[in-house]
Amino acid sequence: MLNNPRAFLASLFDTAVKAADPLSAIRAHLPEKPKGRTVVVGAGKAASQMAAALESLWDGPLEGAAVAQHGPVAACRQIEVLQAAHPVPDAAGLAASKRLLDRVRGLTADDLVIALISGGGSSLLPAPAGSLTLEDEIAVNRALLASGAPISAMNVVRKHVSRIKGGRLAHAAAPARVVSLIVSDIPGDNPAHVASGPTVPDGSTRQDALQIIRQYRMALPEAVMAHLNSAEAAAPGPDDTAFASHEHHVIASARVSLEAAAIQARAAGIDTVILSDSIEGEARDIGLMHAAIVREVRMRGRPFTEPVLILSGGETTVTIRDEGYGKGGRNSEFLLSFASAIDGLENVHALAADTDGRDGSEHNAGAFTDGGTIARMRAAGEDPRARLIGHDAYSAFDAIGDIFHTGPTGTNVNDFRAILIL
Repeated sequence: MLNNPRAFLASLFDTAVKAADPLSAIRAHLPEKPKGRTVVVGAGKAASQMAAALESLWDGPLEGAAVAQHGPVAACRQIEVLQAAHPVPDAAGLAASKRLLDRVRGLTADDLVIALISGGGSSLLPAPAGSLTLEDEIAVNRALLASGAPISAMNVVRKHVSRIKGGRLAHAAAPARVVSLIVSDIPGDNPAHVASGPTVPDGSTRQDALQIIRQYRMALPEAVMAHLNSAEAAAPGPDDTAFASHEHHVIASARVSLEAAAIQARAAGIDTVILSDSIEGEARDIGLMHAAIVREVRMRGRPFTEPVLILSGGETTVTIRDEGYGKGGRNSEFLLSFASAIDGLENVHALAADTDGRDGSEHNAGAFTDGGTIARMRAAGEDPRARLIGHDAYSAFDAIGDIFHTGPTGTNVNDFRAILIL
């Protein structure tokens, strides 16, 4: 396998994704059956797969709905699967949010709500609060995506302009018991930040949201700012009695996936290190940081000795400024920056991809790179620096056939980065 580094890296990605498989993860966290009804609500890129897995494991009647993104979904018999847009919300998501809220109303203390939550749920569940409109929430989402703010900060803002996020979906289910099963795509795995926490409250305030908006210089509609400056934006806190009997479990995460990939690599005889499962920051800067480590290994034999595999996860960001943007996402931007900084180094191979199977604006999971990537791009008539400045890394990798396609994976535990130094 090491004679084909790209196949080896792709196999590690597959192992990481399998470690976040909803079926095995849910099996280990099934709640006790209630005296009354069992109602399922779900949202996120893994929502339909989680719902199908729960149906196969649950011995008894189920009802409810789960919201997945437009595209292929897993078939369910009892749970209604709705679809909406990601990363920019749409009217279908607005209707889906209402459907989920309707599903949990009128329940009793004998009923159980099982919430299946995964990354991407923030965009799939638009539900503008107060007098705000869908257009207002879309404007917020676009500003957040272009701001360069980390995902945890984005979700603090989102929860304060919503009537379903920030624990509000679970609050609407009172007095029923709510058990949330969460596939985390958040660095640090704070359950309240996954999908902006529709069933898990946190202690952030609308003042925190306003500070984030100021810090990242976001221009938001006047109606949104007026809402955030009103008491109406306050979200229920963790000490609210409506949450007293609730449980939440992070059933899959980047940490578990990276550890699974590391076990496979070590079994193949490669020393493996995991830098971190929660790296954040500008994608191009994180690319330079990883490249600096590679060069230190190659030139000075520290902090690791070759051959070695370096793994990392988390969620980087891409800040869109006046130069505009082209095609791609944070993983391809990371790789183009990384490739520029290791240009000419032999026997260095890397893969960066989103574990949900889609990196940014296109339908690829990510891309491959090595020490000859930049030379091949230039030979193909590409200007790597211009592509990086214009946030158009996909076009550069596509020109040389180094795009990595997987299709939707059915899970989402954030970015997977693997660098093999031989």
